[in-house]
Amino acid sequence: MGMRQPVSLEEAYEICRCITAKYAKTFYLGTMLMSEAKRRAVWAIYAWCRRTDELVDGMQAETTDAETLFNWEKQLEATFRGDPIHASDIALADTVKQYPMPIQPFKDMISGMRMDLKYDRYQTFDDLHLYCYRVAGTVGLMSAAIMGFETKDPSVIATATEAAIALGIAMQLTNILRDIGEDAQRGRIYLPLEDLHYFDYTEKDLLNGVVDERWIELMRFQIQRAREFYQHAEDGISALCRDARWPVWSSLILYRNILKAIEKNHYEVFKQRAFVPNSGKVLALPWAWLKAQTS
Repeated sequence: MGMRQPVSLEEAYEICRCITAKYAKTFYLGTMLMSEAKRRAVWAIYAWCRRTDELVDGMQAETTDAETLFNWEKQLEATFRGDPIHASDIALADTVKQYPMPIQPFKDMISGMRMDLKYDRYQTFDDLHLYCYRVAGTVGLMSAAIMGFETKDPSVIATATEAAIALGIAMQLTNILRDIGEDAQRGRIYLPLEDLHYFDYTEKDLLNGVVDERWIELMRFQIQRAREFYQHAEDGISALCRDARWPVWSSLILYRNILKAIEKNHYEVFKQRAFVPNSGKVLALPWAWLKAQTS
């Protein structure tokens, strides 16, 4: 994945902006509420995460193996050393210089991709939780490094950091619930099998898209669990720098509304995709602004 021609830092950030705007519309809206420097840094991180995800979920997923991910990790290390290879890595190298952050969350995310290569089922919620931490809780950690904290108090920062991880996990659980139908078509089930078993609902039922009383009870349980992670995430937002609170509240409220959309669709996630209409997104912004002022 060598670079064809050198690109400027401006062009590198623009590439990252385009990737974010194209693939994460709700998230992109949240970034527009940040200061320009933080916004650009978040785009650089998102672009890297997206490209990492594409390795196991995108067009080239067929050819991705352990060696691909090994090489990707080496490329990441080069970027952190200030020796980026790919165009969008130029922006990431600049970001980690401006906002010093550990490489570990990035490596953990690559470990999450290794899980995707290896597993298409998760037996327990603990297994799924580890996966969600690696592919999304890590994004909370990366973002917190950019957002910054209002305080120097280590215990407050620790609470806020846990909350940032919880928000990433809440969003990933929401993605999983929204994408059950699409994942099933690829033979993947992310809902813990122990939960299916508890509600007497089978893998075969899920792959056949059966929506009945058992399914509704199972989904209610999953949605409630996701909401608990959002609740945990709320606890840490007030410790973030003031200019970061509105975008984080916006992301939280907009994403949590996807759960409401699933309920509104009567838990039918096989034939229709739950989404928050643009009018709903615009309405959420002043509410998020208010939350940001009062917490």
